[in-house]
Amino acid sequence: MRSVADIGKALDSPLPEDDPVAAAIFLLNSGEEILEHWLLAHDKTPLDTLKEGFRILALHRQGAKGDPSFNACRETTRELVYHYNLIKLDPDHEDTIKRLAMMRLISNHLFLFVSGKMEVAGLGEFCCSSKPIRLNSAYQ
Repeated sequence: MRSVADIGKALDSPLPEDDPVAAAIFLLNSGEEILEHWLLAHDKTPLDTLKEGFRILALHRQGAKGDPSFNACRETTRELVYHYNLIKLDPDHEDTIKRLAMMRLISNHLFLFVSGKMEVAGLGEFCCSSKPIRLNSAYQ
């Protein structure tokens, strides 16, 4: 498995233009890898189970258990699967290049969300319980 930094670099690299299905698989797998890092950071073993036919959806479900704020990226994982399906079902479609570009943006969004949450968690600031949020609260 690549490091978090290597996943970020890979998402910035050019995609294979001659094989859109391979590019879509690469982007979907990158999403799975970042979710694997999230699970490992929380002392969970990433499972190989599928949800609705996709491992990325099962990994998200596993990662959200015990952390409701992680549900924020549920739709992101679903969007990745949606665009993957579009490309896989019709790689010669006239919108395939646009779909791959969207899939890259979504993969990068997932990467930034998860890596950002991991960084903030490492600093001890957790979403709503974040110290800056508590200090600026009108309900103190």
